[in-house]
Amino acid sequence: MPHPVEPKLISGNANRPLAEAVARRMSMHRGMNVGLVDARIERFNDAEIFVEVFENVRGEDMFIIQPTSNPANDNLMELLIMADALRRSSAGRITAVIPYFGYARQDRRTKARTPISAKLVANMITQGGIERVLTMDLHAAQIQGFFDIPVDNLYASPVFALDIEHQFKGRLDELMVISPDVGGVARARELAQRIGCPLAIVDKRREKAGEVAEMTVIGDVTGKTCIIVDDLCDTAGTLCKAADVLLEAGASEVHSYITHGVMSGPAVERVTKSRMKSLVLTDTIAPSAAVRAAENIRVVPVAPVFAQAILNIWNGTSVSSLFATETLGPIYEGLYPRG
Repeated sequence: MPHPVEPKLISGNANRPLAEAVARRMSMHRGMNVGLVDARIERFNDAEIFVEVFENVRGEDMFIIQPTSNPANDNLMELLIMADALRRSSAGRITAVIPYFGYARQDRRTKARTPISAKLVANMITQGGIERVLTMDLHAAQIQGFFDIPVDNLYASPVFALDIEHQFKGRLDELMVISPDVGGVARARELAQRIGCPLAIVDKRREKAGEVAEMTVIGDVTGKTCIIVDDLCDTAGTLCKAADVLLEAGASEVHSYITHGVMSGPAVERVTKSRMKSLVLTDTIAPSAAVRAAENIRVVPVAPVFAQAILNIWNGTSVSSLFATETLGPIYEGLYPRG
């Protein structure tokens, strides 16, 4: 049964362009204007966050679009305070649309006396009055179990598959999908199956966080066009080193498809100077001016899939249907024409 009220979107400051793109896409689907709820989200002089909603939201189905990317703490607090404002304004249901879920890398205790920050954040979101979470490519699938509310985890690989089939048309038999570490094999295998390509692994060993001591290629990449796939790129050191290792192992060229472009510190400079032919990111995190200006970095939109997922949640229909190419293809028809 359709929900009796219209879905309403509200955006924080983390990635307003994405929120506006989702609203435009939903307007196309609905055949009526879907705008962002008018609100004021600002800082006091001591950096405290203040939120004021200027529209009536009583009984409404509210979707807060707010990735918890850098600055992670500020964006997380914005999300929680927006949720509190909506809950106290008698919103009917509050769904947090978190395209990039920060703190996801702290999903387990790797040594004694360390936190599981992803669980702490999940508790804060649940206690903040949010009733459902919609996100994309969680760093670890088990994070869904940290929540005591429904979590819909979208995947970028169907979008990447459409892009690869378009960009490498006629060359698919030359491709090989690469997992940059053993932990990402399931993600890489899923993409490899979608585009019908073989899979190889770059095994990396770290001496300490952020520094890779050694890399080894598992699989024969000789003469192959390698597609590295991963969920996030932070400083790009590992990614650029993996590209070098693959080329030294005989690969003809290397491209990378990364869901979340964290792109901290020297990341953009490293990518532009690397031997990678291209890096493809999604806009779950708002691309910086440097990312957009880089010649070998390209951004693909996720607004179409998020807009459809929001409509499916509002309608009470399947979100997992968006994992199928048959469903996703028409949504991206304008960007990747079929045939």
